[in-house]
Amino acid sequence: MKIIIAGAGAVGTHLAQLLSRDAQDIVVIDESQVKTDKLTDSGNYDLMTVNLSPSSIAAMKESGVQHADLFIAVTPDEARNITCCMLAHILGARKTVARVDNAEYVSPQYIEIFQRMGIDSLIYPEVLAADEIVEGLKHSWVRQYWEIHEGALIMMGIKLRETATILDKSLRELCPPDAPYHIVAIKRGNQTIIPGGNDELQLGDIAYFITTRKYISFIRELVGKEDYPDVKRVMVMGGGRISVQLARRKPDWLSMKIVERNEERCYQLNEILENDDIVVIHGDGRDTDTLIDEGIRKFQAFAALTPETETNILACLAAKRLGVRKTVALVENTDYIDMAEKLDIGTIINKKSIAAGHIYRMMLDADVTTMKSLTIANADVAEFVALEGSLITQGLIREQRFPKGVSLGGLIRDKIGMPINGSTQIQPGDSVVVFAIDGLVKQMDRFFRKPEGGLIANIINRLT
Repeated sequence: MKIIIAGAGAVGTHLAQLLSRDAQDIVVIDESQVKTDKLTDSGNYDLMTVNLSPSSIAAMKESGVQHADLFIAVTPDEARNITCCMLAHILGARKTVARVDNAEYVSPQYIEIFQRMGIDSLIYPEVLAADEIVEGLKHSWVRQYWEIHEGALIMMGIKLRETATILDKSLRELCPPDAPYHIVAIKRGNQTIIPGGNDELQLGDIAYFITTRKYISFIRELVGKEDYPDVKRVMVMGGGRISVQLARRKPDWLSMKIVERNEERCYQLNEILENDDIVVIHGDGRDTDTLIDEGIRKFQAFAALTPETETNILACLAAKRLGVRKTVALVENTDYIDMAEKLDIGTIINKKSIAAGHIYRMMLDADVTTMKSLTIANADVAEFVALEGSLITQGLIREQRFPKGVSLGGLIRDKIGMPINGSTQIQPGDSVVVFAIDGLVKQMDRFFRKPEGGLIANIINRLT
């Protein structure tokens, strides 16, 4: 697959790293040779670079845009990204994605407008991050929470404490065929495990459950998190774009206090956010005395959303010492993600990872409706649709030969979600939730797409 990335900034570099591991044909366009040299000199990326303006037609032609399966524009300039995608579409790129900074553009009612312009998808990482934070605040006892197919299935990543009743028991015992949930993965230290029946859950693991909404309370009891308070008030450190989008997307029952150290920005926030449930305070959230003065002990959640990763981690640790149970940290430096997890920071937000999951979905040939990259687990969760005649529909789950490192968590049939076990028969039209580590989600493509070459090719495909 030929992929062209316009912009070698933080997001573009992260995408190049993720996509190059799949042996894709990748070209990165950026006028800054300093940025592109970092990609090529590191030796970690198998790609080509073009040192010209990303919006240059000459640059696009040199990069082979007419043969591109996917063109991704992620420069810091929204207008430039839109222009790049329009040009790429005209010059022959099959799909285009543009990063934008205007929340209005990503509204569902405007999708068709941008598609007519030749832009297949828009991403606003700050909006995606804010939505993820909202879900984390709604479920204070969960590290990661994701509603799949409008809530037909629920995925939850849960840290296991001493109060969990499912520790040191085999998954064969915990997840019999009639269980209303499925444990699709375990994050243990730096390792992500796709568990088998003999594996056991240990203290400190993050267990990833797939279930239906009906059994959320049941799982909460299993993991011993009934005493976690519901979040009614959240204190936010930093008044940047994510904080603004969080304020605009928060539920009505959630009150919010923003602590911002730049006085001018405080005035701007008061003009932007006209809501009685949102208070903007001029102060330094890094200062413990400031947090105490602003009543941190009366808040059920604290979110550190400044551009400084180290500051966010330390602020969350301070909030925990002051009694806040639910903390959220924006961790933009991926090198700090594992450290933040080991320090028991609650929900970890990384915009690059969130954006990458959205873009990665467009690489898949099968019908993938949604996809999510799990920040702390180095894994992806994708919702595939089984097409008529596809390999996945040709036998029971236990008869399929999936790559090692892949687990099927559940399916949605006629809008009803249900767990999957070895005796499950996938039917055409089913939406299937696939959990894959190390970029293996791409290898699941062949199980769900329409077969090519008739019966003989399908048999060969199954054998390989």
